Amino acid sequence: MARVTLEINSHQQTIEADPEMPLLWVLRDLLNMTGTKYGCGIGLCGACTVHIDGEATRSCQTPLAMSVGKRIVTIEGLAANGLHPIQKAWIAEQVPQCGYCQPGQIMSAAALLVQKSRPTDADIDEAMAGNVCRCATYFRIRNAIRRAAVEMQL
Repeated sequence: MARVTLEINSHQQTIEADPEMPLLWVLRDLLNMTGTKYGCGIGLCGACTVHIDGEATRSCQTPLAMSVGKRIVTIEGLAANGLHPIQKAWIAEQVPQCGYCQPGQIMSAAALLVQKSRPTDADIDEAMAGNVCRCATYFRIRNAIRRAAVEMQL
């Protein structure tokens, strides 16, 4: 066990945990931040996506020790006040069905829009390829990303 301090959603959080514990379990079990979801546990589905130093990262595959000293943003901290443009677009395009994968989808989409403010369909497909939606709302997801990109340009 180690005592570590993490920067999560612009706040310092001090915890005591095994340095090899996946960040996902630190967030969910130790910090009660349940917006980040467990999907597959092997980094293939994207449900556990968070931002670490601005990069979309699979928290189920990221040991606590690799998270120390980095800026972590979860779905709970994506927008400081209100909703992020991608969250607004998700609602407008009626993306969610079951909703389980949506936090990871939104986090991947938000990272894409930081890197590419005017993504092409190919950019969107590439960035979102690691996120699985069992309800198959992929066309709505693409439309929401396009909508958010336009809103963020205004």
